[in-house]
Amino acid sequence: MSENNEHNTEKEIDKLTGVETTGHEWDGLKELNNPLPRWWLWVFYACCLWAFGYFIVYPAWPVIGGATKGTSGYTQYKELRASQDEIIKLQREYLDRFEKASFEEILQDPALYAFANAGGASAFKDNCATCHGTGAQGGLGYPNLNDDDWLWGGHVDEIYTTILHGIRSGDIDGHVSQMPAFGKEKILTSHEINEVVDYVLALSGNDHKGSNDHKGSDDISMMPGQKTFKQNCASCHGADGKGDKQFGAPNLTDAIWLYGGDHHDVYKTVYNARSGVMPAWKTRLDDNTIRQLTVYLHELGGGQVDEIETDHAMEGDVAIPSVEEAAEMVAETVIDAVEPQTVEEDIPVEEIGDEQ
Repeated sequence: MSENNEHNTEKEIDKLTGVETTGHEWDGLKELNNPLPRWWLWVFYACCLWAFGYFIVYPAWPVIGGATKGTSGYTQYKELRASQDEIIKLQREYLDRFEKASFEEILQDPALYAFANAGGASAFKDNCATCHGTGAQGGLGYPNLNDDDWLWGGHVDEIYTTILHGIRSGDIDGHVSQMPAFGKEKILTSHEINEVVDYVLALSGNDHKGSNDHKGSDDISMMPGQKTFKQNCASCHGADGKGDKQFGAPNLTDAIWLYGGDHHDVYKTVYNARSGVMPAWKTRLDDNTIRQLTVYLHELGGGQVDEIETDHAMEGDVAIPSVEEAAEMVAETVIDAVEPQTVEEDIPVEEIGDEQ
């Protein structure tokens, strides 16, 4: 019987559909020999032709050492390079003018100012935000760049110099200052340091009665720490405590504290001193980027203005856009002083109070 089936060449037609079967049957289910739709076949043939052409024109077949290059010579690297060249071409219109312009001219030209702000904002996020924060708000040991409190000066030229050469960076032209470690180096006793801390906190308007035993005086001029301050601190910070940018000495009267402003924090600063480091960015960034950062930070922190800038502003000749306006004008197209934490000598708790 099986032999008869094998030699049976008669076509079987399904009774319900009237379609020829393939002769395959599974559990009583027979496969109908329906042809593929003509439109589907044409799409399939077209895809085959397109794939064959793609293999010829574009890199496709893996070979030893890479892949076939294709007749077009296309690579993603070439595409990226072309995109970058297009961006540079668009920027060149501004860069040519920017490179030749002084800071004064940039601040007076809304288009150049907007261009510098846009470039500076981008460079800041890539290079400065790690320490200063994405909003330049700073943190413990890292200055807030929004508050217009500048250790080394807030004029554009001074900010440029700070970014270019850094602070304690090893650059021969970098900013260098060193506060003595008054406690670690045994220059002052614990009692004298407490008196100075109380006096300094009083200068800034903070509660200066923070030490355990020394309660100070309500009259700042009568506080015992004033004498020690004048003998040891006034040469850099000034007799009035308002600092001196020539030494990078901070203003002690404005209640802005890089390492904390309570009695314990200020005591540790006087005892151990601080010597943070900021890199010299001239070895990492080109001059155009540093100048853009300078303009951006000058505006960001409400940087100090020169007389000539003030005169122009009073005359109403120049309308300088904000950072937000700059971003709109140039679509898609440091510095106080970075003071990272230093290794401190452990201070016995009892030393924070008066020396017995």
